[in-house]
Amino acid sequence: MIGFIIAGLIIGALARLIKPGKQNLGLLATLLLGLAGSVIGGVVASLLGTGDIFELNFLGFVVAVIASVLLVGTAEAIAGRRSVRR
Repeated sequence: MIGFIIAGLIIGALARLIKPGKQNLGLLATLLLGLAGSVIGGVVASLLGTGDIFELNFLGFVVAVIASVLLVGTAEAIAGRRSVRR
């Protein structure tokens, strides 16, 4: 479980580095988006038969980072809409 949290934090940080521009996300948001991306990557890798959902492999890692980049972009868009309304 601790390894899963650390992997989520690393994947979330990588996603923020890959995504251009400044993101107004805190450490907790980065961790949660990285964890969500890790789960998505694990599910996709599991469906493709390359490993278990909690097993770290190359394909799962790549999909997790891509999913996290998309999640960071989505979170950024949602946060941007909220600040425009005020």
